Amino acid sequence: MLDDIASVTLTTALSGLSARQRVSANNIANIETPNFRSSQVSFEDSLRSAVEAGNPASATLTETPLGGTVSANGNDVNLDTELVTDEKSQMQYSLLSGALTSKFGLLETVIKG
Repeated sequence: MLDDIASVTLTTALSGLSARQRVSANNIANIETPNFRSSQVSFEDSLRSAVEAGNPASATLTETPLGGTVSANGNDVNLDTELVTDEKSQMQYSLLSGALTSKFGLLETVIKG
């Protein structure tokens, strides 16, 4: 894959969004599990700092407890929150993957002439 800053930034962001979707899916899958604690993934601040430092690949993902309201069975998963998180992540993923696809399409056009 290309190693220019834009491509690496897009690829790193896609990885972060993919991790966020996996964690959200895990939260939803455990909505009825007693004493399950939901988590969230953040990476945007780390990615921003890494891009500013010129090395977007050094961005880190952080998984932290969500800390929502605990139900009677000790579970703190909020389905509404998870559905919004999942939908937002899907839209962002689609947008970024489209940008990366367009970048490759432009390169293909330049190479083929």
